[in-house]
Amino acid sequence: MNNEEVLHEKPLVVHDAGHAIHEHHHQSFITKYIFSQDHKMISKQYLLTGIIWAVIGGFFSVIFRLQLGFPDQTFPFLEDIFGHWAKGGRLDTEFYYALVTMHGTILVFFVLTAGLSGTFSNFLIPLQVGARDMASPFLNMLSYWFFFLASIVMFSSLFLQTGPASGGWTIYPPLSALGDAMDGSKGGMDFWLTSIALFIISVLLGGLNYITTVLNMRTKGMYMTRLPLTVWSFLFTAILGVLTFPVLLSAVVLLLFDRHLGTSFYLSDIVIGGKILPNEGGSPILFQHLFWFLGHPEVYIIALPAMGITSEVISTNSRKPIFGYMAMVGSFFAIASLSFLVWAHHMFVSGMNPFLGSFFVLFTLLIAVPSAIKVFNWLTTLWKGNIHFTPGMLFAIGFVSLFISGGLTGIWLGNSALDLHLHDTYFVIAHFHLVMGVASMFGMFAGVYHWYPKMFGRFMNHTLSYLHFWISFIGAYFIFWPMHYEGLAGMPRRYYDFSNWESFKMFGGLNEFISITAIIVFAAQFLFIFNFFYSMYKGRKVTERNKNPWHSTTMEWTTPIHPPHGNWVSEIPEVHRWPYDYGKDGRDFIAQTEPVGADESKH
Repeated sequence: MNNEEVLHEKPLVVHDAGHAIHEHHHQSFITKYIFSQDHKMISKQYLLTGIIWAVIGGFFSVIFRLQLGFPDQTFPFLEDIFGHWAKGGRLDTEFYYALVTMHGTILVFFVLTAGLSGTFSNFLIPLQVGARDMASPFLNMLSYWFFFLASIVMFSSLFLQTGPASGGWTIYPPLSALGDAMDGSKGGMDFWLTSIALFIISVLLGGLNYITTVLNMRTKGMYMTRLPLTVWSFLFTAILGVLTFPVLLSAVVLLLFDRHLGTSFYLSDIVIGGKILPNEGGSPILFQHLFWFLGHPEVYIIALPAMGITSEVISTNSRKPIFGYMAMVGSFFAIASLSFLVWAHHMFVSGMNPFLGSFFVLFTLLIAVPSAIKVFNWLTTLWKGNIHFTPGMLFAIGFVSLFISGGLTGIWLGNSALDLHLHDTYFVIAHFHLVMGVASMFGMFAGVYHWYPKMFGRFMNHTLSYLHFWISFIGAYFIFWPMHYEGLAGMPRRYYDFSNWESFKMFGGLNEFISITAIIVFAAQFLFIFNFFYSMYKGRKVTERNKNPWHSTTMEWTTPIHPPHGNWVSEIPEVHRWPYDYGKDGRDFIAQTEPVGADESKH
């Protein structure tokens, strides 16, 4: 779709560089805020929905951390919240596993995939490449509403009599193929599978839109080598999503067939209650292959946008060009390519042939190389920079710290011999949360703090922002670093109670410490939530004088303070240079749209 079709408004009044400018019809509340086709409003819808889900998913983790940290105590308020699932103030075992399942699903898919990528891909791609909107605003709107519908289906499962799905966020068969279906009540897992199918449709619609917009709708002079690293990261993220999420969709559909149509894609002969249930030819390992073919690229679907945001924020607030621009782009490509070749390192304990396992060990260790290149380039950009410690910059630096410390433990888990001991222990929880979960959340916070003035025309309160950072940063290490030691001792994850295990009684005090810290860190997120919504209405206003508050070079800051649907009210500026001209020829920054002088030095 070309830009003449982007906005359903009055006839064209001016043409500029292949783009169309329109006079706008008055929009109703519904068309402007609900079923909006403006990429900026859709990005805010993704962000607000992601925040709601982050609160719900984080709250679930607090609840099951109460069980893990204080297994012998009762909490009467739990019965008030969850009813029969928490009789006497203690979580029912089955509901504990349901909360663990929902926590993982919500944070991985609804917050760190849709909330992070959906928000910033939507907001920044058209603004930073010089387009008036996405290639297809209508499909863009549909992508959000499929996500919203998926979230409603998932949330509804919480109110089922049998409870939500409780097979873990990886929903491995045979538990997910039978599980809650043993007593004839299939609701929880069916809701989970339906929700994920709807979510995958959302990802595919969004990803195709992002790819098309970046490749086909760049303004004059915006060559691929002039794209900000944010846009490069969103492009590779979209490509990964389009190529891998359909594999999970096929896995979900086949699992639904096993549950309802009597097929046996994932089921072999099993014994329940002394009776043999024949299911010839099925293999639960098949599901693991299909799941992790998406599951490991999903790590980078989450991490790559955070890497792009971090690159942009660090360069801007170091007042230096990003070090090794083409190396950064190349490392994005290498990470995206290698991510297709490492999925089975999650399956070293599944009975895999050791020779085949060595293949996945090799590529798992190789993928650390482009990640190390990115870390080196970030640190070199920071080196001797004129660093401005804005809230966004602190979270970007926090991302680098967490990515390094969490990534180093991935070398342990990528070694098949070590993984035999560490698999499914708290070591995996610590690694997974640091390198992907918390690190990517820090990337998301960096983006929100950095582009909040552009999104809402106001500034967030810096004091609350700094408090939010330091409590979250210190708390993240206090929560997950001790888990490495528990994992090395063999403590298995997803267990309801360790109090009667002689081998793990020594960790009772440590589990209590982790739980208390988790509650504090969760509470600190309400500083962000209050700051976010309060600043939306009461924050210091952006003015013409400070509408580019961080002195950035990229194109989004050339639009009006409150960009209309169409972004630029006149011609879209032409791009003349790359996006990281900081500290060049004695100047603090030079915008991408400023022509190159005859006597100007090359970057």
